[in-house]
This record gives sequence, C-alpha cells and structure tokens, in this order.
Amino acid sequence: MSEESMNKYYVYIVASKRNGTLYIGVTNDVMRRAYEHREKMVQGFTAQYNVTRLVYFEKYDDIENAIKREKILKEWRRSWKIRLIEKMNPEWNDLYLFYQDGSRTATG
Repeated sequence: MSEESMNKYYVYIVASKRNGTLYIGVTNDVMRRAYEHREKMVQGFTAQYNVTRLVYFEKYDDIENAIKREKILKEWRRSWKIRLIEKMNPEWNDLYLFYQDGSRTATG
C-alpha cells in the first residue's frame, strides 16, 4: 500500500433516494464502503432502510479531522445536509457508479 493511499479518509453521505433517508459515515476507502452499502453487506440501519446511494463525500488526510467532521454533519439540520449534497451533486446521482470503474479517483 502506498503512503499516499494510507492517509486518505472520507466522510460520506449515502441516501435511499433524492431527499430520502440519509446516513453519514467515515471510512478509509469510500468506494469499498459504498459497495458494502449498495450490496447490504452489513446489517443495520442502511440495509433496513435501503440507504444505498453514495451522494456526497469529502476527503481528509487524517482520521481525527474526518471523525470531527462526521460528528458535526450528524448534528446539522436536515435542510443543511441537503444543501451540502446538492452543492456537490445537484441531481443526487449515485457517485459510486461514477467512480467505481477506476478511471476517476474519489478526490472529494
């Protein structure tokens, strides 16, 4: 594993649909984690409510800042989260489909 890939952390939002149920998480591999949500590989909230669409992410160089940001976003009002998503992804496209083929990198 290269040094560059070892120091990437992501805060991400997955949704059930446009303006649907939201879930905010943190990971060191946003594409792997999005795949796990899509395939419902982990039982829990996202699997129960079909929250499978990667609609937003941010990249961080250290885990502490990523976790801080995740906690801040979880406290935000829903309307603020929706505005944040729509600033990056106005159509609420599934970003996993955009990045998963490897030709683009998830730079956040």
